[in-house]
Amino acid sequence: MTPPRTPQIPVVVLAGFLGSGKTTLLNHLLRNRAGTRIGVIVNDFGAIEIDAMTVSGQVGSTVSLGNGCLCCAVDASELDTFLETLTRPSARLDVIVIEASGLAEPQELVRMLLASDNPHILYGGLVEVVDAAEFDATRQRHPELDRHLAVADLVVLNKTDRVGEAERERLRATVSELSGPAAVISAEHGRIDPELLFDPALRPDGAEMAGQLSFEDLLHQEECDEHEECEGHGHADHLHAAYESVDFTADVPMDPRRFMAFLDSRPEGLYRIKGFVDFGAGDRDNTYALHAVGRFLRFVPRPWARGEQRLTQLVMIGAGIDADALTAGLAACRAEPETRPDASDTERAMWGVLRYVPEPAREGDAEAGMQEAAAEA
Repeated sequence: MTPPRTPQIPVVVLAGFLGSGKTTLLNHLLRNRAGTRIGVIVNDFGAIEIDAMTVSGQVGSTVSLGNGCLCCAVDASELDTFLETLTRPSARLDVIVIEASGLAEPQELVRMLLASDNPHILYGGLVEVVDAAEFDATRQRHPELDRHLAVADLVVLNKTDRVGEAERERLRATVSELSGPAAVISAEHGRIDPELLFDPALRPDGAEMAGQLSFEDLLHQEECDEHEECEGHGHADHLHAAYESVDFTADVPMDPRRFMAFLDSRPEGLYRIKGFVDFGAGDRDNTYALHAVGRFLRFVPRPWARGEQRLTQLVMIGAGIDADALTAGLAACRAEPETRPDASDTERAMWGVLRYVPEPAREGDAEAGMQEAAAEA
């Protein structure tokens, strides 16, 4: 299969009830984007503060934030239109964040994204922000919170500085029970590591390099000055404590059946998996790019480059995960040495993988459309 001609942009849905801190988290991402160009779709411009100003506008407007990011205010019916705008090559965006409040139920936004015909987007996960200090009261006012948590891929238990240790543990246990396999991380003031949601963009052209401090740098420094724990080192240094990252490399091909069994039973708290997989005899011509976030899973085959070393290389990101168990589980997926390979059996073994490969658009278009691969909650 021919891979898409242009990179696909992950779209992250950010949800949470009023006062949970999702806008604070969004502003934190914008201030700590490390050169990543972010497109933001919100329903209330006034809440987004960036570059020391309050952005204001009307529904149907697109505003440049002056730092490589764009901001749109839309209603749900216009979502596809603005995704089309934000995914144009001229926008040069790396990730799009949709603030779900006021647009639609978060699960409806997820369904819209998975059903979208836009070939340039890739589902990046549903992040539900929860106010730890007001969790019980919010749950009483909004019983639908349980439903939102059940479909979340990542839960941010925010404002944990406002509750005691025993209460934090109780809340974490309750949220984990409601959210099932989703990763749950604790945060204060919406501060999470952006790398949980998207990869830092590399700018070899130096486009994001400035000779003097930008507003982003100043805001970042201002945040550090407001928190004693930032003294002596970068503010983002503590954020890595909220999650773990596990690397896995194998120079032996992976058995398709075993590997899919591993993915089907991946443990709670494992939020993202990314990398490339070598299936050996299953497809000797291609390596398979793997993108998994929460319940969403997809593979995109790419021809091996001439002289490229045939490896499986994966990065797994989550909260409360057992690194040794994950590594051992993947190691057990390696294929046995081939003796008398059965072509028909090898083909059948790849069926589980190919279910999650997006079908090319009809009429010869090589760009792949989105395929819904999320399990029902």
